[in-house]
Amino acid sequence: MSLDLDLQIALDLPGLPAEADFRRWVEAALAGVDYTADAELTVRVVDETESSVLNEMYRRKSGPTNVLSFPFEAPPEVESTLLGDIVICGPVVLREAVTQGKPPETHWAHLVAHGVLHLLGYDHHDDIHADAMESLEIRILATLGYPDPYGDTQDRP
Repeated sequence: MSLDLDLQIALDLPGLPAEADFRRWVEAALAGVDYTADAELTVRVVDETESSVLNEMYRRKSGPTNVLSFPFEAPPEVESTLLGDIVICGPVVLREAVTQGKPPETHWAHLVAHGVLHLLGYDHHDDIHADAMESLEIRILATLGYPDPYGDTQDRP
């Protein structure tokens, strides 16, 4: 598998993870579901304004959110390795990490893995799918040396 990762940082925010971290987290998420095809995706880190606009436009929810995923579905006649785009709101991630008592790096890794799983078709719209997706996230993060992101708090992206 080869990964073409387009990392876009659309804000000036101290303490952002390095590009190598984002790559490692994406690769771990893909490996965690035995994804072996070539993959192309964008991770865009944005401010609260951009997150709010996208959240309202695509989810009809007001305010910023931690992560949004936009899976790409190619027409049947088009071959593509493009999985889609993940948009992460940096200020929300940092606030949530403090509120949830987690190191920021751990929360970033979790949200990247969560976003990648959404690009691959996983969701958490009902308890059965949520349990399956959360189990994958826990397993993926464990391979990276991070603790269970849900622990006792059941904090969900």
